[in-house]
Amino acid sequence: MERPAFIVSAADIAEYTHVYPQSTEALGPVRSLGKAAGLQRVGVNLQRLPPGTRSSWPHAEENEEEFVYVISGEVDAWIDGHLHRMVAGDLAAFPVGTGISHCFLNNGDKEALLLVGGETQRPGSRIHYPLNPTRKVDLKPEAWWSDVPQRELGPHDGLPDRPATQE
Repeated sequence: MERPAFIVSAADIAEYTHVYPQSTEALGPVRSLGKAAGLQRVGVNLQRLPPGTRSSWPHAEENEEEFVYVISGEVDAWIDGHLHRMVAGDLAAFPVGTGISHCFLNNGDKEALLLVGGETQRPGSRIHYPLNPTRKVDLKPEAWWSDVPQRELGPHDGLPDRPATQE
């Protein structure tokens, strides 16, 4: 019997590397497992973070819950300008409406593997990039979360400690 299309293997799903407009920085490569398996409302992704890479630019989602689970390796969770070490087995959760800005940095010497998930983008979804306000020009005006809850940002610049190593 043939395996149903909603059962997928990560090894069979192509990786892609996101680069934001106005940038040349390649973020950690991602495999969109949920999309490949047919999920429409929940995003499930495997993201590799080679040394010197990050998951995204620091951001906060208004009405989409997100989570990041460390499968292997170690990462620094950038949370509102402060770094918090995460190791395999750790989970970070971002409830809707909090304005908690976040991204994940690999400042170590070994690759990390993350399970990244959350709700897929819906009409009316808004996002905020506290360290990259120029992102506003790349988005539709209604997609920018201008009335995000004010949160004091710490001193960290949201960038990896050193440039990414070549693969």
